[in-house]
Amino acid sequence: MNRFALIFACFTVPAAAQAQDAGTAAWDRIYAVASHPRCTNCHVGASGRPAWDDLGYGGARLHGMNIVAGESRIGAESIPCRACHIGAAGDNAVPHAAPQIDDAWRLPPVELAWRGKSSAEVCAQLRDPDANDGFDMADLVDHVRTSAFVSYGFTPGAGRTSAPGSVADLARDIEVWAAAGSPCARD
Repeated sequence: MNRFALIFACFTVPAAAQAQDAGTAAWDRIYAVASHPRCTNCHVGASGRPAWDDLGYGGARLHGMNIVAGESRIGAESIPCRACHIGAAGDNAVPHAAPQIDDAWRLPPVELAWRGKSSAEVCAQLRDPDANDGFDMADLVDHVRTSAFVSYGFTPGAGRTSAPGSVADLARDIEVWAAAGSPCARD
């Protein structure tokens, strides 16, 4: 090996390591979105209690009016989400009014509960179809690109804090993370 090849080899990061680093960096951006209150306020566990954390109402604040979506995740056991949230597209121009999107309001399945979970926990959950409501990586990208709920998280309307980035950014990061083998911090 000549001297230049040896120097080049010493300073070249193997492609697999570069992909791993890119995947890990993409995961960090994905988690910044997944852990944002705009997302975690609805990605709640079996309690079925959505939250209003850090959305202008202070931290650790549960949804007003003691709303519980229950096991149905749509509030069928008490007050249906649709009692206030309209399932039709709207500009959400009135701050603090019940937001509306072009989909039926509901909480995500319990399997997709992220509120209060660490990056490693959410990472392991999202890459496992047995723990993420059956999504493979292509399904996750498609969900991000087509879900009215995900879109709302980035463009929630007047007076509301949005998740960082955009739908396109999140979809691209999931593709990068998937291409790198969906690395998590504990790997």
